[in-house]
Amino acid sequence: MCFTGAPAAGADPAADGVPARTAFALRTPLGGWGTGNETQPRTALSLAKLYLADYAVRHGVPADLAAAERAIRFSDDAAADTLGARYPQAIGAIAAEYGLARTAGEYWGTVTTSTADVATFLLAKQTTDPNSPLLLWMATAAPTAADGTAQNWGTADVPGVIGSKWAWSDTGTPEVASASFGPGFVVVAHTTGGTGEHTADVFAGIAAAVADTVLPG
Repeated sequence: MCFTGAPAAGADPAADGVPARTAFALRTPLGGWGTGNETQPRTALSLAKLYLADYAVRHGVPADLAAAERAIRFSDDAAADTLGARYPQAIGAIAAEYGLARTAGEYWGTVTTSTADVATFLLAKQTTDPNSPLLLWMATAAPTAADGTAQNWGTADVPGVIGSKWAWSDTGTPEVASASFGPGFVVVAHTTGGTGEHTADVFAGIAAAVADTVLPG
């Protein structure tokens, strides 16, 4: 999959074919594309574990690696709680380091972020820290999360994806999110709804991005 010459984000979600229930962001080293709500702060859900684990890997101690790995590969809440208690400053520090202007909060379970911020973060990891354990763990994610949820939907279904992180709400209004990377691209989406709606909206976003950004031939 090749995305080149991508225009700046800002399309109206109703006009670009992606329902407003979903925020969608795609990034490449050459540019990006997203729905008009890609910068909207939404509940980070378990995507916050990406920020938390990255901090622990780079600023923590070797003993943190096992918990960081479980937080990413198995989306293990208990592992994330362990890291969060040890490094309450982690997510704020990562937001400041990577310029994630729409990311806020301390406890990973209540952090807010945007799909644009997650995509910016993952593209930075991919381009400046390609040997990060974070990317390896996303590439070797378990088929089933620690709580029994299947990890096989959303952005993970995009052709060319190498690694993914999934997120979902356990209570209240259904919310799901996913973030993936492949050769030269990152794609992130968050949906107020279920996994079926989410996956459909991801592909609507991909279709719109391809229509706007891929050069002929």
